[in-house]
Amino acid sequence: MDDLVRQAMRKWPHVPHCVGWLGLDDRGDWYMRDDAVQAQGNFAHAKGSKLMHGKLIAFIQRNYSCDEHGQWYFQNGPQRVFVELSSAPFVWRIQHNGQVTDALLQVQSVKACIEDETGHVYLHTDQGLGLVHSQDVWQAAQVIEAGVWQPKKMLASELASTFGFVRSPQARAAGIT
Repeated sequence: MDDLVRQAMRKWPHVPHCVGWLGLDDRGDWYMRDDAVQAQGNFAHAKGSKLMHGKLIAFIQRNYSCDEHGQWYFQNGPQRVFVELSSAPFVWRIQHNGQVTDALLQVQSVKACIEDETGHVYLHTDQGLGLVHSQDVWQAAQVIEAGVWQPKKMLASELASTFGFVRSPQARAAGIT
């Protein structure tokens, strides 16, 4: 977490949390969801505006964390902005040498490989569960065929409870989940 964020948290400790305003899709893209977008439905039906500013995206990724309930959030100064997830808290990239990296290009150690009922591949690492980016499925297939990863079958609907994350903090706050 950035030092500037820690300082803001100490200065303003009682800023209310924010839900529904930020989403992470299956390609690792971040979306801002204003009131009008939220009124159109959940993140699966109304994504919002894709964030394109590189420094803002890097700031979000550096200050991305999980609370004790499995809700992922971006610590925006003193405010937690909870993230609506399309599938999982992370989207992993697979390099040509088979290494798995996060959005900040930090190498991840794979603990388990999961395949859902539609053929999507997820990797469980020390950071958490992430979907393999669609552009990297070929590299994932090569690693699987080499026997490095042995995919376990699991229903997509079971991933959040099995790996301890909340797909929609907004729905949880509203008592829907």
